[in-house]
Amino acid sequence: MLWKEENRLLRRFDRELLIIEGFGENGLRVRATAGGFMDDSNYGLVYGEGHPAQVEINENRGRITNGKITCEVFPSGKLRFLNQKGELLLEEYDRNRFREDDEGFNSALEICPRTFRPVRGTDNFSLTVRFEAQEERIYGMGQYQQENLNLKGCIVELAQRNSQVSVPFMVSSAGYGLFWNNPGIGKVTFGNNLTQWEAQSVRQMDYWICAGDAPAQIVEAFGDVAGKAPMMPDYGTGFWQCKLRYQTQEELLEVAREYKRRNIPVSVIVIDYFHWPHQGDWCFDKEYWPDPAGMVRELKEMGMELMVSVWPTVEAGSVNYQEMLEKGYLTASEAGNRMSHLGRTCFVDMTNPDARAYVWGRLRENYYKYGIKIFWLDEAEPEYTKYEYDNYRYQLGADLEIGNLYPREYARMAYEGMEKEGQEGILNLIRSAWAGSQRYGALVWSGDIDSSFRSLRSQFAAGLNIGMAGIPWWTTDIGGFHGGNISDPDFRECLIRWFEYGAFCPVMRLHGDREPHKEPIGTSGGGAAPSGAENEIWSYGEEACAIFTKYIRLRERLRPYVAQTMRQAHEKGSPAIRTLFYNFPKDPQCWNVEDEFFLGDHLLVCPVLHEKERVRNVYLPAGCRWRNINDGRLYEGGQSLVFDAPIDSIPVFAREGKLEEAVFES
Repeated sequence: MLWKEENRLLRRFDRELLIIEGFGENGLRVRATAGGFMDDSNYGLVYGEGHPAQVEINENRGRITNGKITCEVFPSGKLRFLNQKGELLLEEYDRNRFREDDEGFNSALEICPRTFRPVRGTDNFSLTVRFEAQEERIYGMGQYQQENLNLKGCIVELAQRNSQVSVPFMVSSAGYGLFWNNPGIGKVTFGNNLTQWEAQSVRQMDYWICAGDAPAQIVEAFGDVAGKAPMMPDYGTGFWQCKLRYQTQEELLEVAREYKRRNIPVSVIVIDYFHWPHQGDWCFDKEYWPDPAGMVRELKEMGMELMVSVWPTVEAGSVNYQEMLEKGYLTASEAGNRMSHLGRTCFVDMTNPDARAYVWGRLRENYYKYGIKIFWLDEAEPEYTKYEYDNYRYQLGADLEIGNLYPREYARMAYEGMEKEGQEGILNLIRSAWAGSQRYGALVWSGDIDSSFRSLRSQFAAGLNIGMAGIPWWTTDIGGFHGGNISDPDFRECLIRWFEYGAFCPVMRLHGDREPHKEPIGTSGGGAAPSGAENEIWSYGEEACAIFTKYIRLRERLRPYVAQTMRQAHEKGSPAIRTLFYNFPKDPQCWNVEDEFFLGDHLLVCPVLHEKERVRNVYLPAGCRWRNINDGRLYEGGQSLVFDAPIDSIPVFAREGKLEEAVFES
């Protein structure tokens, strides 16, 4: 049975109710349930509801059109999506027995496009949604620790882990984008014979699909329905200094003073974890950090903002533990001990608005009032022991059903608190995200990755894909986090190449747990945790320091351009760093290049991603000329060339007539 309600097309057959409606420009929201009623939770879709659409019903077939996209509903219930030219974008995979009045295969497989299997003892279902495979390239989906930029042929877990960020929006070279509007645990297989989305525990199917003539149109359309980042504050565009971990106030201030003495600009300097007496106190240990207000004041006089690490963990010894336990602000477990592997600690339930308000109150009282306006929201997945997604429950629901929302609600905690204080230009570093995190000023970093060229290559792909998934603010630990002996020549080479790449990332941030480690300076509170080796730019010898200084100064000159790029992210939802085909979709060769990227519209960056590499093959997009910023020479686009890449430089090109003053020394 098919019928129409305003801009919606509805179908009921047996226990399934299907609703397709116009949502945003050139987009359709598709929902189905076998549970008897439709849940109106929007999750990642916050703008665009009720968009006009044309609905046609002809006997037992239906069509709904919104701008450039049309969905056809066949008598069997199978869906097919077309663009404005009538060309196929995507269709469901249907292997039921052939019917005279339906398109399909004469198949005895009895495989339906949408399969709901009851989760026994609950009102939920496990869900599988299948689409026909086709020739296409697939991008987006968040951040994954592998080197594949094109995700076609990949299996992608829909779950948050340390260094893995699930943002389930994909962009296809076939001219469509699809957002899986489901924050539960699952996976998607972009196979060569089948595309299959799976969720372990849901109430209904819910996805959004749009059509566009170019990748930029598709990504911007997603920004229109999921939201866009605020305007990045000015300090975000400079160089950030960080390490694991400054152990005292005086140690951090002395590092800041040394940068000032060397006349090397630092925008942000960072206090990492365990500067507190107990996890969940959310305050400085006064023995090691005696004068926060004075520290912030001196840093501001040097032109530096202070960022402070925050964890969502509360240990039994914290001054806040008992009250938070009694008020139900801590994440519950389905069975057994709720404590995590991070000592005897529990995680705050960030899906509970009262818990968010409680934590913000502590941050405001113990940090914000001293002038600290940037927070590092660590452990944002959150990082449960062995990621036992079936063992935890939030106020909003079971982890299996809504767990991927946690990092977004964590970012929301700080953003809404700061917004209430009247702050503008809100930015907070965070280790995970979901669709909509960008609205809450979330700067995602790629987690506790290892210090290797292989890891650098994975970050290259991760940064471009998370931008395509609607998260434009992204960074890495330059040099990686785990390992890296500061005296090892091989690590120094990796760090230099990473630093050169990092100078053109959305945020340029040096961090890492370097070897050899330093012993704790105390036995309790903020003194009991160890620290890594030095991680300032002068820690790696004169040659490396000179290279780092060169790229910090280049970044400083580029800051107005980076700000311009961030305005595009704010106004249009554009990624800050982009694949070549994003800027040049009509150049076929740009779809094949996977080791170069753009910062904004005009700066083409060709990082060195392999050890001992001293030359680089470079493709220059067709349609304009490109100036090599290293020697000023001009090259015609549409050709591949080989350029030198000595240890102190990587090939970078400015589009002719753009950025000359910024990229060349005066």
